[in-house]
Amino acid sequence: MTRGEHMAAMKPRTGDGPMEVTKEGRCIVMRVPLEGGGRLVVELTNDEAETLGDQLKAI
Repeated sequence: MTRGEHMAAMKPRTGDGPMEVTKEGRCIVMRVPLEGGGRLVVELTNDEAETLGDQLKAI
């Protein structure tokens, strides 16, 4: 790198942060932070999301 050139800041990719759920097209995408770092990304249909919600409410 020569003088005057700058590199973009590198941000660590960790699983820290809140769980995120977004609507992308016809699917629902859920991103769950993992304890050891990273994220579990799950793509669900509306029916699957409703079933998951029912199962979670039951516990």
